[in-house]
This record gives sequence, C-alpha cells and structure tokens, in this order.
Amino acid sequence: MTKFKTLPSPCIGVCTFKRQGHCIACSMTKEQKKLVKRLKKPTQRDAFLTLLIHQQRSLGRYAHWRAAYLKKLAKKDRPVPPLLRNT
Repeated sequence: MTKFKTLPSPCIGVCTFKRQGHCIACSMTKEQKKLVKRLKKPTQRDAFLTLLIHQQRSLGRYAHWRAAYLKKLAKKDRPVPPLLRNT
C-alpha cells in the first residue's frame, strides 16, 4: 500500500476506445473509468492500479503508459508507487 493520498487516475488523457473497448492509451474500459472515480481509499486505488498493470501486460501494446503516468505523478507531486518503480 502506498503511504500517501490516493493515486491519481491511471488515465493519461487520450481516451480513445478502439482496442475491443479498451482505451488505446491506458487500457481502461469505459466502465473501469467510471469505477476508478468512485475509488476513494488508497488501498482501493493501489489494487486497481495493480489490476490495470496486469491487464496492460495481458493485452500488450501499453509500454508507453508507464512513462506518461510517471510524468503525471511528478506533475501532481506524488511519489512513485512501488509497483511502478522497477517495471
């Protein structure tokens, strides 16, 4: 679990759903995007991020997301969660 306020949404601002209902930038579906907005506890956000990273690996073609999300974290002055440190 991260030791700071909730993680920002994994969305990186592209929001184009072409890959069988998954966003071409972050891999979330429209339902997942709605769900992540309702997750308020840090443990919930951490679990969702874990799920999303596994989903991206399973679907493939999301290597670009990590760099974009790390940039978003830096801009919001949030530390990098352990799951993203060495992936």
